[in-house]
Amino acid sequence: MTVALEIAVASAAGARAALENGADRVELSAALETGGITPSQGLVEAVLETGGETHVLVRSRPGDFVYDADELALMRREAHAVVAAGAAGVVIGALTAGGALDLDAIAAMADAARAVRPDVAVTIHRAIDASADPVREAGRLAASPLAPMRVLTSGGRPSAPEGAGVIAAMVAAAGGIQIMSGGGVSAATIPMLVGAGVSAVHLSAKRRQHDHWVTDGGLVAAARAALDGA
Repeated sequence: MTVALEIAVASAAGARAALENGADRVELSAALETGGITPSQGLVEAVLETGGETHVLVRSRPGDFVYDADELALMRREAHAVVAAGAAGVVIGALTAGGALDLDAIAAMADAARAVRPDVAVTIHRAIDASADPVREAGRLAASPLAPMRVLTSGGRPSAPEGAGVIAAMVAAAGGIQIMSGGGVSAATIPMLVGAGVSAVHLSAKRRQHDHWVTDGGLVAAARAALDGA
């Protein structure tokens, strides 16, 4: 099985650095330091002009993943808009107040994206890590008609290396849904995560520049080499 390398970016320059140093695709968001929110339409367009496979985070605000009707309506609009702009996929998620994935809310966002292009890739983001039981939720996704392509997870732990055992259980529970490890991933931990059975690894590969973060092409290249070696 070929394991893909996905880099989280927040700019066109970051996307170019990722793609030029071995990333298979990028996930675009704004405000990565808060966990990410939906980027502006202009930023989406600028990153798409780099020509790489781009998946866009749809998240109306930082914080918890329990959304009200207005927030969900906004995210449906955003999912539709980023796919209309040309994004290869959307990265979405929501929770119920009881700590389960809100499959109805997620389906509404997925439907908005698929109304533009039925084959758009749908990734469930790390809302699943804030659920009461990520393994159970992976199984619920597999049994649902939602049919996402993949799930991004740290196994419910602060970092994917800490959650590697849970991630392996999620791989088993998810059926044909790809499991992608993310959160605290580095070149040094990639072999362990590949051993857990993931279909992709996700990292930000960032370094501080003055008072903000930028994508470090050297970190991307190191992750690529670790993945190829694994």
